[in-house]
Amino acid sequence: MGITGSIVVYVIIWWIVFFSVLPIGIKHYEKPFKNNIEGIDPGAPKNPNIFKKFLYTTLITTVIFAGIYYIVASDHFNLREFIK
Repeated sequence: MGITGSIVVYVIIWWIVFFSVLPIGIKHYEKPFKNNIEGIDPGAPKNPNIFKKFLYTTLITTVIFAGIYYIVASDHFNLREFIK
């Protein structure tokens, strides 16, 4: 796997993991809104912890990518062999 392919695979895995991790631990505002306040969405999370989710996503993606890279680099999964 070349450098370009590795970067593309890593980025795709990163986004899939990020969207999977994003809803974990979301808490909404418990107070009901009696007035319609401009700029505040009642469904918005109170504290989304985005930095933690970026960090967790990067760690999880690195582990998954290392496994995929090992499988591809050691020829356990070689599409060129299936074509022959």
